[in-house]
Amino acid sequence: MTEMSTIRDVAKLAQVSVATVSRVLNGNGYVSHNTREKVAAAIKQLNYRPNDVARSLFKGRSKMIALFVPDIMNPFFPELARAVEDMTTQQGFTFVLCNTDDNLNKEMAYLEALKQKSVDGIIIVSSTMTAEYMENFDIPAVALDRIIHTNISSVTVNNREGAKEATQYLKDIGCRRIAHVSGPEHVSNARQRLKGYLDIAQKSEWFNYEYIEQGEYNFEGAKKATQILLTKHPEIDGLFVANDLMAVGAIKAAESLGLSVPDQLSIISFDGIKLGETTSPALTTMAQPIYQIGARAAEMLIKQVEQNEAQTLVEEFSVKLIERDSTRKKGENQ
Repeated sequence: MTEMSTIRDVAKLAQVSVATVSRVLNGNGYVSHNTREKVAAAIKQLNYRPNDVARSLFKGRSKMIALFVPDIMNPFFPELARAVEDMTTQQGFTFVLCNTDDNLNKEMAYLEALKQKSVDGIIIVSSTMTAEYMENFDIPAVALDRIIHTNISSVTVNNREGAKEATQYLKDIGCRRIAHVSGPEHVSNARQRLKGYLDIAQKSEWFNYEYIEQGEYNFEGAKKATQILLTKHPEIDGLFVANDLMAVGAIKAAESLGLSVPDQLSIISFDGIKLGETTSPALTTMAQPIYQIGARAAEMLIKQVEQNEAQTLVEEFSVKLIERDSTRKKGENQ
């Protein structure tokens, strides 16, 4: 078996210093075009592969794609990540998952690190990343689940329409006082879901702004928000919750107050994650085609990377009502 080449071997063959080879590999500091070519030729001849960066020198790409998600504890994101991973792996790319907590500093640190690794592109679920910052990075990108900017391709669902349908459904099954546990104000899809609720609620004689309570996009935040709503307004008999994970918190809040779901309170949510099938009661929800949107975002990004296309695509998928046990069935007595 031949010995593995070292960075020193590359430097010797290219007749440059180890520091110069290192600069070429890491993309740091100035190296003339002529020297860069000599180093690339030496790397190729010696088949020197310390990491994906070296490989990208003579293949032109690192074959690495990253997915940024804000909260790996929410089962929606692992389901999304699964689709992205399947699609990228199938196309011969390495998949990297970055959990950002929707923290801009964390996102920027990940971007800096990935740039050092010559990442080919990123799929980003973010409410904090600015388009300007992304443009400075000059990395192909697709926004998923939330729109970052009109210049960046995106794959989302019809959040407002889905929320309207959810609220209307609660009216149709006989709910007379419908409240909303909303997601964080800075998240675009949470704002769209709130607007969808308002589209229906504001036309109703019972509407009251106090029927809206903001929860974070998590279990604890929603549990607390639901307890506040139901304690202040015991007349509430229908609840649209901004996502499935939050709806589990809402069910727990109702339980803690001695309310029966769905007999005294019907709950509908949004996302369609697998967890919703296993809760007690199982969740009625507006289901996103999670796998399809993840796979589509990956497909769009790979096309951008491989064809060097800068075209901005905006795709919106539809959500679908799935009736389970957390809402009364039509015609049932309250």
